[in-house]
Amino acid sequence: MALHLLKLAVGCASVESLARWQAVRLARTGELFHETRNFPRRADEIRAGGSIYWIIKGYVRVRQRIPELERRADEDRGRFCRLHLDPVLVRTELQPRRPHQGWRYLEDADAPPDAPDGAIPEEPPPEMAAELRNLGLL
Repeated sequence: MALHLLKLAVGCASVESLARWQAVRLARTGELFHETRNFPRRADEIRAGGSIYWIIKGYVRVRQRIPELERRADEDRGRFCRLHLDPVLVRTELQPRRPHQGWRYLEDADAPPDAPDGAIPEEPPPEMAAELRNLGLL
């Protein structure tokens, strides 16, 4: 079973803004990646089909496959990890998540399923979301 990473898409208000940000990086550098300070200890499990699940506005909304992880270093930043990303953004069913720093491991069994083809999951209206949170359902 694959292991995944869970990460906040800081500064992104939508899946479309994440896609635009990544398109700029791809055009500028010729490759698509995300860099993080720590290298995952369970990298082999991630390489076995893992994805990065992006949290946007309080929900996991989209994932990208991670084909490779690379240890890197430079004089300014020291050691860090470069996560190479598949350019395809796969929408998932919405899964509420609280903010956190850095990334977290996400077991395959806990990952939200992919959304049906062409479907764009919608979050509930704010009033309904507040009530569902009060009931402990979100």
